[in-house]
Amino acid sequence: MKKLLQVILAGWGAKKIGGMGCGCVGTVVVFLILFTILGYIFELF
Repeated sequence: MKKLLQVILAGWGAKKIGGMGCGCVGTVVVFLILFTILGYIFELF
């Protein structure tokens, strides 16, 4: 369940941040960064 929430939040954040004109590659990079950061955060809980 945590992984699903992690993917959804990272995807939503990547759409919001990366969709500002960075293109497809920028969105993928932002998704990977957010996914990694959220992984560390979810390990704490």
